Amino acid sequence: MAFGRGDRRGAARAAAWFGWLVFGLLAAAPRPAGAQEKGAPAAKEPTLEERVADLEAIANSSAPDPGHRNRVSTSTGDNAWLLVSSALVLMMTGPGLALFYGGLVRPKNVLSTFMHSMFLMCLVSILWLVFGYSLAFGDGGPFLGSFTQHFLLRDVGAAPNPAYAATVPHQTFMLFQMMFAIITPALISGAYAERMKFSAMVLFTVLWMCVVYFPLAHMVWGNGGLFNWALGGRIPALDFAGGTVVHVSSGVSALVCAVVVGKRIGYPQQPMVPHNVVMSMTGAGLLWVGWFGFNAGSALAAGGLATSAFAATHFAAAAAGFSWAATEWLAKGKPSALGCVSGMVAGLVVVTPAAGFVTPASAMVLGLIAGVVCCQSASKLKAKFGFDDSLDAFGVHGVGGTLGALLTGLFASKEVNPLIAGTWKPAGAAAAVDLSGGARQLLNQAIAVGITWAMAGVGCFILLKVVDALVGLRPTPDGETQGLDLTLHGESAYNS
Repeated sequence: MAFGRGDRRGAARAAAWFGWLVFGLLAAAPRPAGAQEKGAPAAKEPTLEERVADLEAIANSSAPDPGHRNRVSTSTGDNAWLLVSSALVLMMTGPGLALFYGGLVRPKNVLSTFMHSMFLMCLVSILWLVFGYSLAFGDGGPFLGSFTQHFLLRDVGAAPNPAYAATVPHQTFMLFQMMFAIITPALISGAYAERMKFSAMVLFTVLWMCVVYFPLAHMVWGNGGLFNWALGGRIPALDFAGGTVVHVSSGVSALVCAVVVGKRIGYPQQPMVPHNVVMSMTGAGLLWVGWFGFNAGSALAAGGLATSAFAATHFAAAAAGFSWAATEWLAKGKPSALGCVSGMVAGLVVVTPAAGFVTPASAMVLGLIAGVVCCQSASKLKAKFGFDDSLDAFGVHGVGGTLGALLTGLFASKEVNPLIAGTWKPAGAAAAVDLSGGARQLLNQAIAVGITWAMAGVGCFILLKVVDALVGLRPTPDGETQGLDLTLHGESAYNS
């Protein structure tokens, strides 16, 4: 079916806005260091004698190679593990999340739901290459990195960046972090599934990444970021693999989206049951497998910490799947298949910030708690307040991410990760502060969570109002009733 006139105008405005954004960014791109002027002679390659001299200097000194020609500090094992982890995290978005969310919607909206994940794999990758990585991981202040330092991935090559990962190429680290950036806005789509215009989704994502995700990623993981306990942060919040950056930010934004965009037509009077639970269970299984790259890969090396994070991830997911199913069993007399896999995902969410800091036994406790709490949130909390969080993005990611970030402050152990006992040192202090679980660290975690809630909630609300004014948030009532697959994409998932 063809687009309506209003939809065409909205899509055209969004495309023009994005086109001018990219054009302006490219026009402002800094010239790479050492770039050759037109007509200038080619740069002279180092001679064999110079290469040998470089190797001898490195062999006799611990100083890094300023020319980035030698790779003696790179570990092929670490690099292989991080590349595999990057692929696993990308698999979490497509097909993992796409299948998980796609099975939960009605047949007329399957393709539009898949497009949320698949198209964002393309869109966010472009943003990341142009300026996103630089804003998140460039050297800057406590809230944001540098717009120009790694613009168009300048100086992001085969030489390691010792500030982040000293044994893998900088480019490998960049790719790994990009996969986190891709999945985060895709998680939000579970709240506005079946009722947001595609043009609005695209524009909202571009703005949200710039205003919420890139700053948060720098604050938690970037060099000098406000919460970075290992690289000079002022508030040492522990977040191993993205509890605040990914799950709290997306979950809180999902809640705001559900409220601002409004309920689906007919909700809750009309039944809106999942059209293919088997599809969702398949997606959940892929998410579980991919999450090993998400959490264990965040060790950034193929060592004992990766193994510990791998184990914590598995036992938390198992425990949460069990406790969600048990909760339903006790309340309704039957454990549902969808409840079991939703619990698995909740366990994976809750252990994400804690994976590199807790024992397997502690991870199991986190999972048991998450299964019960997230089950109640996705059912009773949503029913009590009446918001239409279509696929429970807030109930699982917002609540689970907040719970995991806070509990990390209680269960973090220096026996699992000795660095937390001797790395963070307040300004003027004589010795490092032990960040192991306790009241002090719980307070640090609560501050980080509170600021993340504020950034995501207020930022998302303002951005949705801007997008609504520019292109409109929802399709026409007739288009929504007919289904977004035909209305927005001119296709149908099932043609038999």
